[in-house]
Amino acid sequence: MAASEKKRSPWTWIPTLYLAEGLPYVAVNIVSVIMYKRMGISNADIALYTSMLYLPWVIKPIWSPLVDMLKTKRWWIIITQLVLAIGFASIALTIPASLFFRITLAFFWLLAFGSATHDIAADGFYMLGLTTNQQAKYVGIRSTFYRVATITGQGLLVILAGFLESSSGREPVTIYLEASPGYSKTVLEMPHVAAVPESGDELYFFLEEDSLKISTQTVDIDSLALLLESVKTTNLNNDFYTLDEKESKERGWWAQKVADPLGTWIRDNFGEERGAAAEVTGSVAVVPVRISGKPEHGREVVLNTALKKGDKSIAIIQGEHLVFSEHNWDRPAYMVFQADSKLTGYTSVTYEGLSGNIPMAWAVTFFVLAGLFLVLSFYHKFVLPKPDTDRPHENLKASDVLREFGETFVSFFRKPQVGVALFFMLTFRFAEAQLLKLINPFLLDPIDKGGLGLTTGEVGFVYGTVGIIGLTLGGIIGGVVAAWGGLKKWLWPMTLSMLLTAATFLYLSFTQTDNLLVINICVFVEQFGYGFGFTAYMLYLIYFSEGKYKTAHYAICTGFMALGMMLPGMFAGWLQEQLGYNHFFLWVMICSVIPLIAVALLKIDPHFGKKTENEQS
Repeated sequence: MAASEKKRSPWTWIPTLYLAEGLPYVAVNIVSVIMYKRMGISNADIALYTSMLYLPWVIKPIWSPLVDMLKTKRWWIIITQLVLAIGFASIALTIPASLFFRITLAFFWLLAFGSATHDIAADGFYMLGLTTNQQAKYVGIRSTFYRVATITGQGLLVILAGFLESSSGREPVTIYLEASPGYSKTVLEMPHVAAVPESGDELYFFLEEDSLKISTQTVDIDSLALLLESVKTTNLNNDFYTLDEKESKERGWWAQKVADPLGTWIRDNFGEERGAAAEVTGSVAVVPVRISGKPEHGREVVLNTALKKGDKSIAIIQGEHLVFSEHNWDRPAYMVFQADSKLTGYTSVTYEGLSGNIPMAWAVTFFVLAGLFLVLSFYHKFVLPKPDTDRPHENLKASDVLREFGETFVSFFRKPQVGVALFFMLTFRFAEAQLLKLINPFLLDPIDKGGLGLTTGEVGFVYGTVGIIGLTLGGIIGGVVAAWGGLKKWLWPMTLSMLLTAATFLYLSFTQTDNLLVINICVFVEQFGYGFGFTAYMLYLIYFSEGKYKTAHYAICTGFMALGMMLPGMFAGWLQEQLGYNHFFLWVMICSVIPLIAVALLKIDPHFGKKTENEQS
């Protein structure tokens, strides 16, 4: 490594590298869903066609040896970032097309494979470009900027698209809603609105009322269902939106022969005794919306309504995407807003309906992403160091590639303690994988169902603010102390800290406290413990990957990590239904002890992660 490159601070490239790693993941798996929703694709189609976009990140170990053998990791990073820039630009160019859904899906698939390949190269370069002490020191920083990318993707990109949409369309429709225990109980019936006479003026949307009040008193769930069905039927009959019929299927062999009998046995022997919950739900407000005149022949005017500011505990549940045409313009469409059934005090929210150029807004947003990755590619071309260890295999023939490809996987499973290592990789997040699926339901479910009865807005604050702070601090502090004492010294404390993730929710499930301060403290402790403990997990994956094929071996390790998260999460919801929250969190607490068995068996170099004498000098 050149002298100038030795002096180059990791701060100049680690934040941007892991920003580049996180953004495509968010764009493919989250932003794409929001875009398709805004452009009128049905929930069924979105769920069906985007659910498999995560697959390339799961199977990336398959082609990881090629990244290890061919070219340098630095080359792969720069090239894949260019490919990602081209992919984002291609999506932007094809959004206005008539077959945009199919075409953009194809490009999202290419982006997913490009991003997964970039992950392989970036993680490999992280191990090659840093000493083991630096790897320990900066592991929290890389995780932090990956999360920054997540926040940026879900927040700033969507905000940008919304701004462009609002500035390119008709005057936005603003709906202000208040909820309070003092307001009159909602009458569950549809409002009748007169037809609109055609106007020669410029088209605009208008409401009968733009400020509404919702009572926090609960309503009968069956009566509300009838009202919602009436609203849906009216909007359907007037062609304001289409409904995708879902086929009802009989319960299959697995449910009849395995899941149902096993669930009954678990529920009878280990389940909780709780009274039946009341069949009530939150009150609603039905809002008619109309357009002032007839759209041009063959043209549609689409109104997309979404939260602008305020408490998420008041949600739009019908009519968020309404299509007005020359055939239905003279009839009212209906939106329905619902207050969280757990609201007990005053709150308010503002929704905004936009009718701007949605394809243009999202096309510009993806052009921005394309430009960003073009800049990142050129930036990393000049900033990334050139470690001596980052070099391709020379004079490779086709037979050599095949042999090396096989040797990569064979050598992984011949590593010392591979059985214990796999046990550790698969079980370290065994408790977390189950917990993750049930945290939000537990916080949201009412007291009589074993939950904490928080509102949607309160949950958003608890995890969106307090939780993120705890997670970030835990990750950064974990990296600092690991760099100070090494992995072996901190492996036990960090693994034990993962117990906090289960212990806090076990405490909350048995106390069912309504003190928001206590809940926030528990979530902070839980997230801090997870961020702190996860440092050890990531460092061990790096440690186990050391050797000739470290890039490919690290990708294989992350594959087992994904498997360890996927499998327990598949049955967590079903298991909670059988056990109830108290016993489920007790079970999760027991599961969190399992990694300690693996830790007791692991043999780790006591010097890994510590600063060497050369680094000290």
